[in-house]
Amino acid sequence: MTANAPELVLSGGMVHTPNGAAVADVAVRDGKIVGVGSYPDAARRIDCAGLDVLPGVIDSQVHFREPGLEHKEDLESGSRAAVMGGVTAVFEMPNTNPNTDTVMRVHDKLERGHHRMYCDHAFYVGATAENAEELAELERIPGTAGVKIFMGASTGNLLVAEDEQLARVLAHGRRRVAIHAEDEARMNERKGERVEGDPSSHPVWRDDESAMLATRRILRLARQARRPIHILHVTTPAELELIAQHRDIATCEVTPQHLTLAAEDAYPRLGSYAQMNPPIRSAAHRDGLWHWLRQGVPDVIGSDHAPHTKEEKAKRYPASPSGMPGVQTLLPLMLDHVAKGHMTLERLIDMTSAGVQRVFGLVGKGRIATGYDADFTVIDRKGKFTVTEDWVESRCGWSPFTGMELDGRVVGTIVRGHAAMWEGQLANQALGEPLRFAGAL
Repeated sequence: MTANAPELVLSGGMVHTPNGAAVADVAVRDGKIVGVGSYPDAARRIDCAGLDVLPGVIDSQVHFREPGLEHKEDLESGSRAAVMGGVTAVFEMPNTNPNTDTVMRVHDKLERGHHRMYCDHAFYVGATAENAEELAELERIPGTAGVKIFMGASTGNLLVAEDEQLARVLAHGRRRVAIHAEDEARMNERKGERVEGDPSSHPVWRDDESAMLATRRILRLARQARRPIHILHVTTPAELELIAQHRDIATCEVTPQHLTLAAEDAYPRLGSYAQMNPPIRSAAHRDGLWHWLRQGVPDVIGSDHAPHTKEEKAKRYPASPSGMPGVQTLLPLMLDHVAKGHMTLERLIDMTSAGVQRVFGLVGKGRIATGYDADFTVIDRKGKFTVTEDWVESRCGWSPFTGMELDGRVVGTIVRGHAAMWEGQLANQALGEPLRFAGAL
């Protein structure tokens, strides 16, 4: 072996680079990509013949529930679910107990996650009326994904509902702000639309207009503040049409759940297990999201992984909590959509890697290119896969997609040159590190 041989070579796979896809080797040294081409000499080789080597999948919206809600999930179990599903990095949300809304609490999460999480990670800072003036400092802490605003109440007590408070939050800082856009005042007015014991009334209560009102408001406020925003888990085609007219300040996300499930089937079949915020809506809504996805409007796919225990989800609606696990099924579900012709693999790669890098200013992630981190998601496009409960690594122990037979299979998850998962086997140790962002170096 030559002196400067790579430490690791992924050999003979269909490698998806910014140049396109081609059968090649990828060479790795010190956790970085050192070349794509032919590398017969290596300390260690992973045979990827017949497989596709994608840039590492990044899930930019997960709730791993630690601290305070570890009976549902924690950073270790959530990250196990991530790498089992091919996800190499996650952005974790701030609605924990206590909320992630101070310097001390951000550092606490970073310490908890370091080498306890199997994937790389960043943590959002939750905006409140109380910490608005401190957000410019908080968003620059290394390892922070930016600021998150909840315009409508969801799990937890982070809520910034009034225009005056929202304007204060947007006035402090420069990085792109992530938005949960549901209008709190309208939802409070419509609480009478909830039917006890009937989760199918959830999208009647939290209706299209609740989402559209909030999205209109935050677009207007963001433009006034000259602040870029990222609207999470968009559920209505009308919102995507509107966001398309504001691309200078707004990016957005769709979830696999809203692209896969439809109210007409989901609520009768799953009951409160289909309950999330914003809600699973009609098949017409789902088809409309696909239309705008094909028009290039959504920038990223995030799972909004938000687990609750079976006991909690079994409560009678509306006492049942909103949210479902999703980090482990994000890629398997979307590979099935690729196989069914709903989208191209190239578009999926963009929405789970390069798109995330562009939107958030990630450093060294999002593409297979020399000098970037050696993060790879290895898949078998010809493989078949069935979602089973015993495959689910999330502490909640369930998935709304249990029993689904999917085309396409995740083979391996490689994080900075370390195989965090290969053929269903987790690595012996967790080596996750904080992500780096251009706005927080």
